[in-house]
Amino acid sequence: MSAGVTEFSDEHAVLVGEFERALSGEGPGRAACRALRRVICHYYRHQRRQMAWRETTDPYRIFVSEVMLQQTGVERVRQKYAEFIEKFPDFPALAAAEQRDVLAAWQGLGYNRRAIALHRSAQIVVEKSGGTLPRTVGDLESLPGIGHATASSIAAFAFNAPTVFIETNVRRVFIHFFFRGREGITDAEILPLVAETLDPEHPREFYWGVMDYGTMLKKRYPNPNRRSASYAIQSRFEGSDRQVRGRVLRVLLSEGPMDAAALFEGLEVDRKKGEIILEKMVTEGFVAEESGKYRIR
Repeated sequence: MSAGVTEFSDEHAVLVGEFERALSGEGPGRAACRALRRVICHYYRHQRRQMAWRETTDPYRIFVSEVMLQQTGVERVRQKYAEFIEKFPDFPALAAAEQRDVLAAWQGLGYNRRAIALHRSAQIVVEKSGGTLPRTVGDLESLPGIGHATASSIAAFAFNAPTVFIETNVRRVFIHFFFRGREGITDAEILPLVAETLDPEHPREFYWGVMDYGTMLKKRYPNPNRRSASYAIQSRFEGSDRQVRGRVLRVLLSEGPMDAAALFEGLEVDRKKGEIILEKMVTEGFVAEESGKYRIR
């Protein structure tokens, strides 16, 4: 067994056996779902990961962590989260910050449009509710960059709401247990099983357990998510528009305003490709152009 892969206890094996018997006896119904809940909760009690955003019930800090974790792995988020919270400790502090300062603090996390959406969300929360994060999934979903799954996860982790949602690890766990030998599993098939398995009294801990179990499965087995109808291989990063965008932001943050020729020469980017990317960044609100020079907004 490779380093970092969890050794299962005898008790865990017993609980998995109970799930298997329930599944073979009655199919993917209430008994199997409740047996899986016991597997997940036992695993979390004994193998849970320590994370700063799990040690707080502050909605702001949980909101920040969920936005950071949308498209970035836990280990990359750990350090940046602490630095970000130190610089912007609450919604009013983040709302009052300059966008360039927010983008600078975000560097290293990638997908920089999330930083702009987070900044704007903080301004909306301060303007509309005095710095208090909305509690309902619908209100959370109305914030920039927050889709239904993220809104649901924020409600679960910030307010212990028994929301039902699917993300990467949730999908991985349920495909592993309920859909062995099948391809093209849809989220519509998974959602009712999540709803039945969810611990309505302790949704926060339940989902933390699912996240941890899913991470373990990825290390231990071939990724079950490859059998999902939603699965897509991530495009190559090296040489991509996303990589160029990140480089543009880093240069403008460190060097200040500059014209396109100097910017692209320093980045060794094709001028035509660079201009298309830069124009998109202006339209999206990352960059402003004044007198032929570009700067961070």
